[in-house]
Amino acid sequence: MWDGWRVDYSLSRRSWRDFFQPSTPITAKIIEKKFYLPLVVLPGGVLLAWATVGHAWPRWVVMWLMAAAFFAGCKWLTWRAARPAGVAWWRQAAYLLLWPGLDAEAFLFQGPEALNKRPTMATWLVAAINLCLGIVLFWVVARQWPEDWWWARGWTGMTGFVLIAHCGLFQILSYLWQTVGIAARPFMDAPLCAKSVSEFWGRRWNTAFRDLAYRFLFRPLTQAWGPRRALLAGFFFSGVVHELVVTVPAVGGYGGPTLFFSLQGVAILFERSRAGQLLALGQGFPGWLFVMLELAIMANLAFAYPFVENVVLPFMHACGAL
Repeated sequence: MWDGWRVDYSLSRRSWRDFFQPSTPITAKIIEKKFYLPLVVLPGGVLLAWATVGHAWPRWVVMWLMAAAFFAGCKWLTWRAARPAGVAWWRQAAYLLLWPGLDAEAFLFQGPEALNKRPTMATWLVAAINLCLGIVLFWVVARQWPEDWWWARGWTGMTGFVLIAHCGLFQILSYLWQTVGIAARPFMDAPLCAKSVSEFWGRRWNTAFRDLAYRFLFRPLTQAWGPRRALLAGFFFSGVVHELVVTVPAVGGYGGPTLFFSLQGVAILFERSRAGQLLALGQGFPGWLFVMLELAIMANLAFAYPFVENVVLPFMHACGAL
């Protein structure tokens, strides 16, 4: 199937590095298998506890517990792999407890001068605006939709929450850490400006997961399988994680997140194919339009109606947003 696209391999290999370029140089270290145990034990413990209590918990509680379990496992993995011997205890504690990013080597060992961009008054202002806009969307606008327009209510709430957390609070926290001399790279970098799918996922959206995927998935799999298969495997893994965090608590929409993220990998391959180059994808307005359209069309695969109805709306009710 891939051969039919006549991919230019020299361009492809360069694009893979652009897509998963880490924020800090990765040193050659052997990651012990036991470091991965929390990634299996913690989510498994949540599922076991949920099954034991007979699904008595609200589904949005299960979602947050699953997300917290995966996040804690990733934190542990990145912290242990960085081998922070000699790093001040407060800096290690801050990485584990007070920073949602997953680039341990940057946070523990580097200063803000390692980042390509430094916070300016404009970036602080944008983060504050995102925070305020998210609050308005989540607690004011969402309830304005008629009750039977539950889909619009749910998506308005999800959009507001992303603006509050990822584009607001996490950005501000990043800037605060940078002011005290720590390389805490922002989670988001103007994702709506992405001119290619690879740029969107590789540089602009949720850079914390991108750092994790490069270090522990893409780089080792590239050595074994090559860049294309490693890319698809990384997106497939992301889909499986979202299945456990999204569809399992929602008890519905199974397979949607895996298909969504797998198609993102396919979209990147298409961008780098001969056909994609002829369509001018990956650059300028055609590239931007392709990114926005494919994300908008396929978003319902990742967050299908069972998740919106069974998880998002009850969570919004619990927060007093509806």
